[in-house]
Parts: sequence; structure tokens; C-alpha cells
Amino acid sequence: MNYRTERDPLGERQVPADALYGIQTQRAVDNFPISGLRAHHDLVTATVQVKKAAARANAALGRLAADTARAIVTAADEVLAGAWRDQFVVDVYQAGAGTSHNMNANEVLANRAAEILGGPRGTYHVVHPNDHVNMGQSTNDVFPAATRLALLLGLEPLLGAAARLAGSLGRKASAFDGILKVGRTHLQDAVPITLGQEFSGFRASVEAGATGVAASADGLRELNLGATAVGTGLNAGDEYVRLVIENLREQTGLDVRPAANLFRVTQSMGDVLAYSGAVRRLAVEIGKIASDLRLLGMGPRAGLGEIQLPAVQPGSSIMPGKVNPSVPEMVNQVCYQVIGCDTTIAISAEAGQLELNVMMPVIAWNALHASTILRQAMRSLAERTVDGLTADPARCRELLERSTAVATALSPYIGYAATAEIAKESVRTGRPIRDLVLERGLIDRERLDRILSPEEMTRPGVPGQ
Repeated sequence: MNYRTERDPLGERQVPADALYGIQTQRAVDNFPISGLRAHHDLVTATVQVKKAAARANAALGRLAADTARAIVTAADEVLAGAWRDQFVVDVYQAGAGTSHNMNANEVLANRAAEILGGPRGTYHVVHPNDHVNMGQSTNDVFPAATRLALLLGLEPLLGAAARLAGSLGRKASAFDGILKVGRTHLQDAVPITLGQEFSGFRASVEAGATGVAASADGLRELNLGATAVGTGLNAGDEYVRLVIENLREQTGLDVRPAANLFRVTQSMGDVLAYSGAVRRLAVEIGKIASDLRLLGMGPRAGLGEIQLPAVQPGSSIMPGKVNPSVPEMVNQVCYQVIGCDTTIAISAEAGQLELNVMMPVIAWNALHASTILRQAMRSLAERTVDGLTADPARCRELLERSTAVATALSPYIGYAATAEIAKESVRTGRPIRDLVLERGLIDRERLDRILSPEEMTRPGVPGQ
């Protein structure tokens, strides 16, 4: 490999000759060979959008030469169109605050802008990473702003995936509305419910979780650009803040705004934590639904078997014909990972000290990773499981008729204690509840039929009245 030699305040270092990144990125590559994970795609996009907006603002204020600004904007547009993504090479686990990520972006854009202006890579006398690309900025405002922007870029796809899943569950709720089955609490038989009612609860849970995510995202719209190092705005200024936010709104279509308090948004990652907490809540809702689908479909002969999940792959390397609930199992694993990501974010958010939280790189990675995998899991669950699952009405009815929980409807008429005695005898002898009530002459036949009607029990009110 051919190399070029670059210099920074710490000395000289060789950099691959064809690299768009420079010496500070190379130092990070050498210092942090940790995970092999690179910056999330949306974080790169958001960071480059910030650099583009800043170059435009600085040019408008007369701080940055027009030809230099145009070259930086052109280089940024190339990255935003998908070029040079392989040049963002810093590991997710890096020095605090995201300085290496910020410098990676600065160097890539500086070297590419220099080429556009006819200069060579790695000299920086045409376009400088710090003096030009990073003008009016600090890592301490760029990285938190980019994190917020990146999460906002992924918000609509995440909410869209939730809406897609909720819609699929809602269609099943309608289709299954007339299918009676036994309800279950504590994994024990409970009073009757329809399969449609059960699925309507699933749908509403997804919708409630998504509503929480949407509400929590509003805090992410406050950006601390212009705060620079500690929130004072050194080397930036009010007019720069106004222009850079206007540019970002225009470039991204996102409804972002200047932070009401630059110090808070520079010090605290609480808004990202709140968003992560809402994503965790959505993941918990989704994970519970995935587990329920696995329970309802267990069998097919020796379990509940009230629904059949689509077969998506063979389930065993040794048992021919076995089919597993593969997609819900994947979804459960994703949801556990999202919960783990949120735990990391919470610990890291608390670890902020004084004017800055240096744990921002791991916060950003986990927040973006959680949003991405949950989005993809919801899409897969809708498309590969919920859309194609079917019900077994006969099996639902069979299990309902074997349950003694229908005795609950007798309580308003004969009291809790007498009802409990009848239910216990039914379990002990295997005799139907109805026969035991008639034998004891507690309620006449016609009224008892109305009281013990499963259909009556799935509606509000006292059965038989």
C-alpha cells in the first residue's frame, strides 16, 4: 500500500495515500481497534448535513470564502448521495465526546473539497479540516446535534413500521372477532374472550408505544449548534445559529430549532435518554406480543394451538417436519437487545460531568442501533408472521368448553363461595358446570343458558340480565 505523511500537533503519521481521511482519523483507527463497528449510516448523514449547513452559514456571514464553501458543500452532497461512505472508519468505541468521528468527517470533506478545487489530498493548505470545515463548531455541539438529527431521520421509518404492524394486527382483530376462546390470566383459564378482542389489545399496545416514541422525539428537535465548546457560543454567534438551523431545516425537512438553553443541551443527554426510554417501551410491547403469538401457536398437537403461524423455515436439524415460530423468536431477541441498549444509554447519560457528556459515542450508537433493529423486527413480524397467521376456531371452542372459568358468570346470582364450590367439583369430577347447577336446582335451565353463554361473557355487563 502507498502512503502519504501528514502532520498534526502530536507529530507525523503515515496515512494511506488514497484515503480521504487524514492523520487524526488514522490515529483513532490505530488507537481504537475495538469492535469493527463503524458509525451508524444515519449518524454519518446527520454529521455531514451539519457540516454542509455550517459551510453555507459561514459563507453567508463572510467568514468562509465562497469557493471554499461551495467545494465543502459539493463534497458533502457527494457523501449524502452515497459516495465515500467507506471513508468513515472510526470504531464506535472511541475517545469521549466523538472527537474522532467529528474529525473523520472534517478530514473527508476537507480532502474531497481540496480535490474539487484542484488541490492534493493531505496537505490542507487549500481546505483545512479545522479552520474551514469545522469553522464555528466544536465536537461538543456537532456530535450531540448530529445524534439528535440522526434519530429524527430514523423516526418516520420507525413509526411507519409500527403502523404497519398495528394495521396487520388490527386486520386480524376484525377477522377473528367472532371466534370465542378461553381467556388466560396467570397462565390459567379465565373468562371467555374472542380472539379478535385479544388481537385488538395487541394492536392498541403497538399504537400506544408508537405514540410515546413520537411524543418523546420532540425534545430531540432542540439543537445546540452554536454552543461550541461549553455552551457560551465562542467563535459562533447568534446570527450563525440562526443561519445554520435554517439551513438544516431546508436541507433535511426536519422541524429542528435552536436549543432554548445551550448549556443544558451541551451538558445533558436527557432528551436522547427519554427517546430511548420510549423506544424501550415500544420494544417491551412488541416483545410481549411476540411471546404471546408463540404461546397461542404452540403445538401443533400438544399445546394450545389456537392459531397457526406461517412456516418460514425448517425448525430442526434432527426432527423432520418440525416448524418453529422463528420470526417471533427473532423479535424477542431484538427486544431484549433494545432493552440492553437503553440500559447502556441510561448509565452513560448519568455519567455526564459538568459541561459535557463524554460518553456520547456509545449513547449515539445504542440509540440508533436500537431504533434500527426494532424497526426491522416490526416489519418482519408483520410481513412474515401476522399477515399470514390463521386461527383454529374449533380448537378455540374445544378449550373454552373444557374450562371451568365460565362459572364466574354465576357469581352475581349464587355468590362467590357457591360458585367456587361448583367450579372445584367440575374440576374434580370432569362434569360440566351447567349440569352441576341444574342438579342443585340453583337456576332454571332457560336463564342458565343465557348466563353461561360465552358470547354474553365477552360483552360488558352481567350475563343473563
